[in-house]
Amino acid sequence: MSLLSDFQEITQQVAVAISAALQIETEIVDDQMTIIAGTGFYEKRINSKEENGQIDAGYLYGRVITTNQPYFIEDARNDPQYDPSVLQGVTQELAELCSPIQYKGQVIGVIGLIAFNESQRHRLIHNRLAYLTFLQRMTELLTSKIAEQEAWNQWKKTFVQLETLIESIPEGILAIDERGIITTCNMTAEQLIKKQKHELIGTPLQAIWHQSPMLQVLTNGIGYIEQEEIYSLEDHDMHFIVTARPIRVNNHIAGVVASFRRMVDMRRLAYVLTNEHKNLYFSELQGKSRALALVIKQAEQVARGTSNILITGESGTGKGMLAAAIHSASSRRSGPFIIVNCGAIPEALLESELFGYDAGAFTGAKREGKAGKFELADGGTIFLDEIGDLPLHLQVKLLHVLQSKQVERVGSNNLRPVDIRVISATNKNLEQMVSDKEFREDLYFRLNVIPLHMPPLRERSDDIPLLLDYFLAKYRQLFNHPVLDFTPQVKAVLRHYHWPGNVRELENAVEYAVNMETSPYIGLESIPTRIKQHHSISAIATPGENELPLKERIRRHERQILSSLLQQHGQSLEAKKYIAEKLEIGLATLYRKLEGHKLLNDEKVF
Repeated sequence: MSLLSDFQEITQQVAVAISAALQIETEIVDDQMTIIAGTGFYEKRINSKEENGQIDAGYLYGRVITTNQPYFIEDARNDPQYDPSVLQGVTQELAELCSPIQYKGQVIGVIGLIAFNESQRHRLIHNRLAYLTFLQRMTELLTSKIAEQEAWNQWKKTFVQLETLIESIPEGILAIDERGIITTCNMTAEQLIKKQKHELIGTPLQAIWHQSPMLQVLTNGIGYIEQEEIYSLEDHDMHFIVTARPIRVNNHIAGVVASFRRMVDMRRLAYVLTNEHKNLYFSELQGKSRALALVIKQAEQVARGTSNILITGESGTGKGMLAAAIHSASSRRSGPFIIVNCGAIPEALLESELFGYDAGAFTGAKREGKAGKFELADGGTIFLDEIGDLPLHLQVKLLHVLQSKQVERVGSNNLRPVDIRVISATNKNLEQMVSDKEFREDLYFRLNVIPLHMPPLRERSDDIPLLLDYFLAKYRQLFNHPVLDFTPQVKAVLRHYHWPGNVRELENAVEYAVNMETSPYIGLESIPTRIKQHHSISAIATPGENELPLKERIRRHERQILSSLLQQHGQSLEAKKYIAEKLEIGLATLYRKLEGHKLLNDEKVF
C-alpha cells in the first residue's frame, strides 16, 4: 500500500479536473508504479502497473521518481526511455509531460499528461512550460488535500482514542459548555446518574445536579479536587466525590469537565487500602459441639440476607468472630466491615465517632469535617459491639439511621444516604433493660430482627480439647516455643474448669502456659493460679466419705456427675436433652434424678 492509494478518491478527482481543464488524458501513478487515477484509456487500467513495475529500469516514470525532476517526451514512439509497451505497439501515446508529486520531502508519485493525437501533441510541445506550472500547482493541491485528509484522519483517530479512554476510565466523566449544558458523558456517568446518554447530552447541568459547584468554576475559573457532593432526583439520591477542572481555549473558559465516583466506592477503596481486616469464615470458628454447630447453621442461613442481627452471649464467647463470619458469607463481603465498641469510646466522643461531624461542629474539629463509622461502613456491614452501653440520647439517633438509611453529621442539616447492614452484640439482658427504661424498645426490635445466641464455653465442653490444640499451635509458632502438648493431668483440669471468661479466658490461659513452661509438656505448675486453685478445691474429698455406705457413696457420686454436667452445659432444655443423651438415660429420668438431688433449684449450679 502507498500513500496515494490511501487517498485514491481524492487523487482521481484531481486527475479528472486536470483532464477537463487541458482537454488531454491524465494519469497518476504512485511510487510503486501502480496506476492510482486516470482518465480515458488510463481509467480502465487503474490498479495495474506501469513500466512493468520497475522503478530502476530507466524508463520515464522511474526516472521522475528517482531524480525528482519533471520530464517531457516529444516523440514517445521513438524514445528508447519511454514505456516499452509503446515501442511494441501496444499503446498509442505520442508524447507525454510528467511531474513528480512531492509530499513531506519525498516523491510519492507522478502526474502525467499524455497526447494520443497530433493536436494534443502539438499543444504539449508549445505549452509545456505553462502546462508544467499547472501540473505543479495541481500536485500542490493534491498534497494539500492529502494533508487535510491525513489531519482529519489523525483527529478522528485521536477522537476515538480519547473516547475509548474516557469510556475505559472507572470514574464518571461529565463535561459542560460555557452555558452549563452537558456536552459529554461516559457510560460510567450514565450508570452513576441512572440516566442514558441521550437524556444527559443537551440537558442543563442544573437540572441534574442542582446548584453544582461546577457552575461556579465557569465563573471563577478555579477548579476543585475530591469534593463531596450530594444531589437528589425524583427517584434516587446521589452521593459523589467530584473533581472539576475548567476547559480553557485561548485564555477563555469554554466549559468544565468533572470526574466523579460514588462515595461508597471511595470509602470501600480506602477501607481496602488502609484496613488490615482479614475475612473470617465459618469454617475457621473452632469447635464441633452441638451447641456451636447449631448457632453456626443459623448464622450461615441468615448471612445471605440483609436483616439486622443481634448476637447475645457472655463476654469472651466469640460474638465478634461470629459477626465477622456472617459478613464474609454475605453479599457485602467486598465492602467494609466496621467494628465499633460502644462501651470503649467515651460518651462525649461517641456521637461524632458514630455519625461524623461537619467543619466547625465543635472546638478542635477538623476543618474538612470527618465521616463517621456509619458512613465508613457504607456498602458493607457495621458491627456495634456492647450495644447495651449506648447512651439513651444516641439510641434515638441510631434508630433514625436504621429507619431512614440516612446519616446526619454533628453540626450539619444534610442527610447522607448509607447502605449498611447492622450486626450488634451484647452480653447484657436487653429485654430487662427495656423493662427498666434503660434501652429503647423500638430500637431493640429494630436491632433484634434476627437473634443469635453464642453459647458459653461451659455448654460446649467438647470443644475445649480442640480449642486447646488450636491455641497451643498458635502461640507455639508465635513465640517459637518447643512445647509439644499438655500433660494428661492438665488436660483433665482444663476440661473440667467452668471457664467464666469463656474462649477468651481459655486463650489467655494457653498463652500464659506457653510463656511459663520450660519443658516439652505443659504441667500443672504452668497454668494460671486461679485455675489451679479451683482444681484444688474441687479435688478435696468430703470428710468421712470412705466410711459411708456404698449406696450413699453412689448417690453422692451421681450428684457430683450431674452437677458437673450442669455446670458445663447449662440449664436450658437443649442442654438437658444433651446431658440425658450423653448419660444414655431418658429426659424424664434425668429430671427425676435432678429433682431427687435438688439440683433443679440448687443455686450453686447457677
